[in-house]
Amino acid sequence: MSDIQTSRCGLWTGLCCTLLCVLLVLDVHARPANMSALKDKLPNSKEENEILPPDHLNGVKMEMDGHLNREFNKEVFLGKEIEEFEEDSEPRRNRKKLIDIFQKVDRNRDNSVSASEMQRWIMEKTEEHFQEAVRENKLSFRAVDPDGDGHVTWDEYRVKFLASKGFNEKEVAEKVKNNEELKVDEETQEVLESLKDRWFQADNPPADQLLNEEEFLSFLHPEHSRGMLKYMVKEIVRDLDQDGDKRLTLSEFISLPMGTVENQQAQDIDDDWVRERKKEFQEVIDINRDGIVTMEELEEYMDPMNEYNALNEAKQMIAVADENKNNNLEMEEILKYSEYFTGSKLMDYARNVHEEF
Repeated sequence: MSDIQTSRCGLWTGLCCTLLCVLLVLDVHARPANMSALKDKLPNSKEENEILPPDHLNGVKMEMDGHLNREFNKEVFLGKEIEEFEEDSEPRRNRKKLIDIFQKVDRNRDNSVSASEMQRWIMEKTEEHFQEAVRENKLSFRAVDPDGDGHVTWDEYRVKFLASKGFNEKEVAEKVKNNEELKVDEETQEVLESLKDRWFQADNPPADQLLNEEEFLSFLHPEHSRGMLKYMVKEIVRDLDQDGDKRLTLSEFISLPMGTVENQQAQDIDDDWVRERKKEFQEVIDINRDGIVTMEELEEYMDPMNEYNALNEAKQMIAVADENKNNNLEMEEILKYSEYFTGSKLMDYARNVHEEF
C-alpha cells in the first residue's frame, strides 16, 4: 500500500471514530434525565416485562414521569402499523404504506384529509392501542394467576415480581406466607412500594385487596380507567409541583430535571425541551389560559379517548404539513412531511406519487 493510501486510510479511521463519539453523545443526551427512580430501572427479562406496568403508554400524550410523549403523533396516526414502519427501512414500501393510510383516512374520497376525518382516524388508532393492551393483559394476568381463580392478591403478585428479579420463588413465597422479612436492596424496595400503592389504587370499591383481570388491566394501563388516570395525574403533579399547591405553574412545568449540562450540544437539547414544554403548556394543556394547570386540566389533556383533544391534535397535525393553507392535507403534503407522521423520511416523494397510484 502506498504512503498516500495509508494516509487516506488513517484519515478515514479518524473520521469514523469522531463520528462514533458524536453519535454516542447524541444518544446519551437524547432528552433530559428521567426524574423517576422507578423508571430508571429497566426490565431485565420477558417475564418481568409481562407483569410490570410499562414505562411507556402508546397513545397517551405524557409519560408517567412527566415527560412529553415524543412519539405521540406517530402512535395516533399509525396505530398498529407503527412497528411495520420502524422495522421496514425500504422507502418505496413505506411510501406505499403511507399512501394506503391516506386513502383510508380520506373517507369521502375527495383526495384530501379534513380535520374531522383525521379526528376519527386518531380515535380509531387510539382504540387499536387499547385493544392491544387488553390482549397483552390477558397474558400478563395468567402469569400472575397460575391457579386460574380469576383473582390475584398483592402477596401473590409480589412473589412473582421478585421471582422475575432473580429471587427464588419458593423461598420468597414461604417467607411471605410466614410474614418473614424479605431482604431486598433499596432500589427494589422502592419499586415494590410504588407498585403496592398503584396496586391498591387499582382495587375498585368495595376494596377487597384482590385484583381481577379488569382491575389488573388498570394496574398495568392506567389510561384504561378514569380512577387510575386521576392517580397517574396526581403522581405526575407530585413530581413536578415545587410549592406543594397541587397545581403546576409554567416555571414548574418547564423546570429541567436534576443533572449537569456537559456540553453545548446537551445545552441545545435542554433548550429545545424547555421550548417544547412551554408551547404545550400555554397552547394545549392550560385550557383557560390562566397560567396555571390544574389536575383537572392535566387529566383532560392526558385522556386518550377525549374527542376534543383528538380534534385539536388533528388540526395540529394538518397544520404541520398544510403548505397550501386550505386546512386539509393532500397526498403530496403528507408524503413530503412523512418524517413527522411516520418517522421515515421518504425521498423523491413528488416524483413517485402518481407512479404509486
